[in-house]
Amino acid sequence: MDSGSTYLDRDTAQELAKACGFTVAGLVALPHSEESRDANRFAEWIAAGHAGSMRYLSRATEKGELVRARVHTPFGWARSAIVCFASYHSDAPLSTESQDPQSGWIARYAWSSRIDAHGERRPSDYHKVLLKRLKTLDAKLREQFGGFESRAYVDTGPVVERSMATAAGLGWTGKNTCLIHPKLGSFGFLAVLLTSLDVKTEEKTAGLVRDHCGTCTRCLEACPTGALIAPYKMDATRCIAYLTIEHKGTIAPDMMAGMGRQVFGCDICQDVCPWNRKAPISADPELEPRDELVNPSLEWLSSLDEKQFERVFNGSPVRRAGFIGMRRNTAIAMGNSGEQSYVSRLKEWMESTDEGLRGAARWALSKLTDEMF
Repeated sequence: MDSGSTYLDRDTAQELAKACGFTVAGLVALPHSEESRDANRFAEWIAAGHAGSMRYLSRATEKGELVRARVHTPFGWARSAIVCFASYHSDAPLSTESQDPQSGWIARYAWSSRIDAHGERRPSDYHKVLLKRLKTLDAKLREQFGGFESRAYVDTGPVVERSMATAAGLGWTGKNTCLIHPKLGSFGFLAVLLTSLDVKTEEKTAGLVRDHCGTCTRCLEACPTGALIAPYKMDATRCIAYLTIEHKGTIAPDMMAGMGRQVFGCDICQDVCPWNRKAPISADPELEPRDELVNPSLEWLSSLDEKQFERVFNGSPVRRAGFIGMRRNTAIAMGNSGEQSYVSRLKEWMESTDEGLRGAARWALSKLTDEMF
């Protein structure tokens, strides 16, 4: 970067992002070349009802413009975005390799942990870990550029991170709708730093990565609930991640049958993706797996009372499901396990005041005993 320059360049953005702990980063000038296309696709997705109960995604301005469709709608000052990728790929088994009917599955992104100042392993939430890194990146940029407008987001802001990451040249959007990096695969978190800094003219066109999915349809074929309704198209209301985390209350029986033993999130469409086979294992010290969350015992999960649940998952993404939500998910996993040993616990949950848990327990008991409850 030239001394006194007010233009952000790709090398500087990548160098500083890596220094802050990110695996890789990309830079894109705003608005990017495919913004209109992406905005139209997002609007169509919302209009089709595929966002389900995630109403925050359909928030609109007084003029009826979807806030998330275009960055300039909420942030008219934004001129560039640094999109960061943090790998969480570990050498732990894949969900598709888990055969133990007495275990559940928690999505690998939610296994994260770190060693604290006392040498003890503690849960870590990627939102907080990566937001802290973004703020450090912001501070480093200010040391070089002086004052500017900025916003940092990790899944919580009015931006479509995946579209921005694709525009920044970090990879392509796969048929499973995940961003796929050609070397790192798809097991990665995305974090975005919006800035009012301009991008050098010669770098305004990012080196876009072409689609390498080819004729492969493994992800579509593997999805047990049919959430991938077509290549590159997902109906979130059918996605196990949505059902186990975002959706509150009762779950339709046909969906419960397809959820298997997934109790928080789902990795199936990524586990079967060929691009994750040779992806390097991450060595991120703040996102290391917690052994007890890899193929967790359904008996253990079901035995946790609310206070124990809070203690085990405090500081973890798993808390988003909530205590009752996790019990509901565990009940469904028990029903799909085929294990008769869970009948007494399910009968206990049949007495719950929560309709979602009660309904899941009833369905699971009917499946395990061939009786109607």
